Amino acid sequence: MTTPIHRYLDSAVLKPALTPADAAREIQSGIDYNVRSVCVRPADIPLALNMCAGTTTDVGTVLSFPHGCGHPHVKAMEAEAYMAMGVAEIDMVVNYGLVCAGDWEGVQADIAAVTDVARPKGILVKVILETTELEPDAIAGATEAAIAAGADYVKTSTGFASGGASVEAVRIMLDTAQGRIKVKASGGIRDLATAKQYVAMGCERLGVGSTSTPVICDATAAPAATDETY
Repeated sequence: MTTPIHRYLDSAVLKPALTPADAAREIQSGIDYNVRSVCVRPADIPLALNMCAGTTTDVGTVLSFPHGCGHPHVKAMEAEAYMAMGVAEIDMVVNYGLVCAGDWEGVQADIAAVTDVARPKGILVKVILETTELEPDAIAGATEAAIAAGADYVKTSTGFASGGASVEAVRIMLDTAQGRIKVKASGGIRDLATAKQYVAMGCERLGVGSTSTPVICDATAAPAATDETY
């Protein structure tokens, strides 16, 4: 591994009950560890942008999170709003009901609603598939739909469903992608060994809970709480 592990990390500051002070503390932790990005709740975008200004840590946010059930038109408006605020990255949740139905035209349209407005402005779009809810064929089909829609990444999980990343799901995504789209593993990555495992497989980003960031980067801290989301 030539790139240090902290530069693979999107440190997620997404717990619903975080106070502004809590969010600021977790954002600052990501900055201190020089993570690739902090992924924050939309309400925290201004705070994160102010704190990350002048650093090498980007600001991303989530869209239609965590269930992905918004109408594509609303998803596009959401993306426009967040881009106008100044985010560099958007992690959108796909309508995985459409994925389960095998409605690939609908899935592609759902993703394209965001990529069509983001790509012209150079904003990265990561598509969260919620792989624990999907059969292997559906994971592969959703990855193909994300490629067709012009997304930059497919991502395993929100961290708010029945589970997170798995080796099996990541392998399907990588095998389907064949270099046409990048893969982000997220959910349940709470130690350095697990993080390195997914990087070795070929993942180019890792979504980790903000309290796991020090554990992974220091590799000496106490284990993160097992009930941590993301």
